[in-house]
Amino acid sequence: MTREPARTNGPPDASGTGPELVDALAQSAFVVMGTLTRIGAAHDLSLTQLRVLGILRDRRARVTELADFLGLEKSTMSGLVDRAVRRGLLERGKNAEDGRAVDVFMTAAGLELAERVHTEIRRALAPTTSRLDTKERHALTLLLSRMLGPARA
Repeated sequence: MTREPARTNGPPDASGTGPELVDALAQSAFVVMGTLTRIGAAHDLSLTQLRVLGILRDRRARVTELADFLGLEKSTMSGLVDRAVRRGLLERGKNAEDGRAVDVFMTAAGLELAERVHTEIRRALAPTTSRLDTKERHALTLLLSRMLGPARA
């Protein structure tokens, strides 16, 4: 399957986003999301479950924080966490700062799976990312981080 080259017709709109940028972003999203979906499914993980493992790789979070971040209802997030707990990937524990609050965090099995999936994703995306040299990959990483990070005042 060959991809259409990004279109270059038309000026940027008032936001400064021209059609070629939108097309390139959409095409990159399709490649990345397809990879994440395929690899997640191979490990019986939905895209949302994969996102939760990615978020919790290096932190604990409350269910409400996870729900807010992922744009889900708290009840939906609780069900997702329950399934991951039954699978042995996540655990619940008291929040260190607020004994009434409950945190969600990864188990050793969850961390191992997250690392394995992360490695598979890097390998699967390597044919695409390797088209850039080291300097270009670094620049792209900085640009994406800046674009996706918190908005500046």
